[in-house]
Amino acid sequence: MGIIGSTIKPFNATAFQAGKDFFPVSEKDIEGKWAVFFFYPADFTFVCPTELEDLGEHYDMLQKLGVEVFGVSTDTHFSHKAWHDTSDKIGKLKFAFLGDQQHTLSNNFGVLREGQGLADRATFVVDPDGVIQIMEITCEGVGRNANELVRKIRAAQYVRNNPGQVCPAAWEEGSETLAPSLDLVGKL
Repeated sequence: MGIIGSTIKPFNATAFQAGKDFFPVSEKDIEGKWAVFFFYPADFTFVCPTELEDLGEHYDMLQKLGVEVFGVSTDTHFSHKAWHDTSDKIGKLKFAFLGDQQHTLSNNFGVLREGQGLADRATFVVDPDGVIQIMEITCEGVGRNANELVRKIRAAQYVRNNPGQVCPAAWEEGSETLAPSLDLVGKL
């Protein structure tokens, strides 16, 4: 079974978030909300802080869209706090970081690197019903783009709120959408 359209599996994790310290998070905490699970290989690395900083620059916008954001690696919540406390880039981030040292989340989302104990560089967007709507996985050396993530979330929210409509390639909020029908077959 593919992961798109599947329901998020149960999990329990300990999170670190600036100003909140440590707290538990489970699939129940995202019920009725949009959520991003932003997996990265490890704390104290190279591409990861650039991606996380980019995501952090879009955090307020994502919050306005009703989206919870979770950075996830197989490090512990203690490591997340230490990285937050010692890195200028990570220290300014407001979203929660989930420790996944038991690999529950990485296995649930299918992104645990076999034999390495690290997660792939992967992003998943979960809708308010707990259904995975978007996924992106890149190779080790290729960082992600938060602008594109926000665009995809807006499109997914539009499609959810407008049954019978779909968003074409490079769709931006306010652009034309399509209503799939036999009339369009072979005309696009």
